[in-house]
Amino acid sequence: MLYFAPWKKALVIILCLLGMTFAAPNIWYDDADEAGLAREQIAKLEKVGLPIDPTLVEQAARWPDFLPASVVNLGLDLRGGAHLLVEVNIEEVQAERMISLVAEARSALRSGGVRKYTQLKASEDNVSVRITNAADLPEAVRILRGLAQPVVNANFGTSAPDLTVVEGDDQRISLTLSEDAKVSLTDRTMAQSLEIVRRRIDEAGTREPTIQRQGERRILIQVPGLGSAEELLELLGQTAKLSFHMVDSQTSDVTRAPGPGNIIYPDTDNPQTGYIVERRALVSGEQLEDAQPGFDPQTGEAVVNFRFDTAGARKFGKATSENVGRPFAVVLDGEVITAPVIREPILSGSGQISGSFTVESAGRLAILLRAGALPASLTVLEQRTVGPGLGADSIAAGEIATVIAFVAVLVFMFLSYGKFGMFANIALIINVAMIMGVLSAIGATLTLPGIAGIVLTIGMAVDANVLIFERIREELRRAKGVARAIETGYERAFSAIIDANVTTFIAALILFAMGSGPVKGFAVTLGVGILTSVFTAVMVTRLIVATWYDRARPKELEV
Repeated sequence: MLYFAPWKKALVIILCLLGMTFAAPNIWYDDADEAGLAREQIAKLEKVGLPIDPTLVEQAARWPDFLPASVVNLGLDLRGGAHLLVEVNIEEVQAERMISLVAEARSALRSGGVRKYTQLKASEDNVSVRITNAADLPEAVRILRGLAQPVVNANFGTSAPDLTVVEGDDQRISLTLSEDAKVSLTDRTMAQSLEIVRRRIDEAGTREPTIQRQGERRILIQVPGLGSAEELLELLGQTAKLSFHMVDSQTSDVTRAPGPGNIIYPDTDNPQTGYIVERRALVSGEQLEDAQPGFDPQTGEAVVNFRFDTAGARKFGKATSENVGRPFAVVLDGEVITAPVIREPILSGSGQISGSFTVESAGRLAILLRAGALPASLTVLEQRTVGPGLGADSIAAGEIATVIAFVAVLVFMFLSYGKFGMFANIALIINVAMIMGVLSAIGATLTLPGIAGIVLTIGMAVDANVLIFERIREELRRAKGVARAIETGYERAFSAIIDANVTTFIAALILFAMGSGPVKGFAVTLGVGILTSVFTAVMVTRLIVATWYDRARPKELEV
C-alpha cells in the first residue's frame, strides 16, 4: 500500500512552502529589491551610529519585514549597468620597491663600512651605485647581495633570491628584481587590487558585481544596475593613498628643491601652492580602522570622520603630543587635502578630514578610505555603459521562451497521462517556484544563459515523471493492483532517475568549476534545477498521488 510517513509529508510541504516564500519577492521585484538594499544600508548606518535617512526607512517599508527580501540578481545583459576593463600599472609598484631599496642599500653599505660610493639612485626597474674605492667593490657586492630575500615558488616548492646583483663597468653595481620576484610582485599586486576593487564596489551598495582577473595585469569589472561607467570610474579612479605628514613650510614654487628628508605636495584647491612636508609619514592610511561621512558641528560643512586602529592611534597621539602648535598635512594621492594646526594632543585615535567636500564627495572619500588604497593606479582600456533597453528586450524574449516551453510541457503531460499528468504539472509549477526561491536565497545572478538553463530544466523536469508513469503502466499491464503498481513504479524508476540526473549534475559541476561568467550562470541554474526536479518528481508527485489514492481508492487506473 502507498504510505507516506507524517514526518516525511510535513518535510515535503515545508520545503515547498519555503521555496515559494523565497521566490515570492521576485513577483514584486522592484519593491523587494529596494527594500532589501535599504535594510542593508540601514544596518550599516546603525552599526556605526550615524543618522538614518528617512528615504531609506521609506524604501525598507515597501516590503514586509517578516518576508525574505532576497531577489534573483539580474546580470549585466538583463539589467544593464557599467562595464570596465582596466590595467594595473605594475611598473609603479616596481618603482616604489626600487625607491625603498635605495634606503636599504645606503644603510647596509654604511653599516658594512663601505662609505666611499656615489650616484646611488633608483630608476623604474633598477638601483645603481658606483663604488669609488676599488678595494671596497667585493665587499659592497657581498653586502648588497645580502639584501636579497627568498621568493618561494609555490608550484615547485623552491625559493630563489628576489634581487639580482650585477657588477658593471667603472666599478658600478646594479640591483634588479629577479624574474621570480617580478612574477611574485605582479601576482601579489593583482590579488590586492582585486580585493580592494571588490571592497570599494561592495561598500557602494551594489549587488553581485563581476570582478575577474584577465591575463597578467588586467581586471574585468561589470556592475549590473549602475547608471553609468563614469560612476564606477569615480570609485576606482583614485588610488586613495592617505598619509599624515608634519609640515615644515608653505611655498608658492612647487618646483623648488624641498631639502633633504622632505617632499613637496601641491594643495588640492590651489595647485600653485605647495607644502614642504617631512617625507616620513606620521601615520599611513593602512592604519585606518573606519571612515564615515559626516558634518562639522560648528561649520556644518561635509567632513570625513576617521578612526585609527590601536597602533595607529598610539603613533598619532605621540606625534601630536610632540608637535603642538605645528601644522600637519593630510595627503591623499600626492595632494594636500587640508593642513590644520595641532591645537592639542589628539589621543583618542579619531579625528576628521575637512576640505572643500560636498556630501557626495565626502561619502565617496569615506568609501575609498574604508576599502583601502590601491597598490597602483589603473588605466582604463575599455569602458561602456549597457543600457537597460537591451536587458528589457532580453528579459522579454526569455519570458516568452519560458512561457512557451512551460505551456507546451503542461499540455503534453496532460494529454499523455491525464490525471497523473495534472499531478506532474502541479509538481512542475512548484519546481519552477523552488528554482527561483533557491536562486534568490543564495543571491545568484541571472543572465541570459541562466534563463536558458531554466528553460532546459523545465523540459528535463518531467523526464522523471515520464519514467515513473511509464513504469506504472507496465506494472498495470501485468495485472497488478493499483496500489502495488504505483508503489512498484516509483521504486523501480528511482535508480534510472538518479543515474540520469547525476550524470547531468556532474556536467553542471564541471561547467561551474571550469567556466566563468555566463557559463557559470548556466551551470548554477542547471544544477539547482536538477536538484529541485528530482525532489519534486520523486517526493512531491508521490505525495500528491498518495494523498489522492487514500481519498479515491480507485479499483482501476488509467495512466
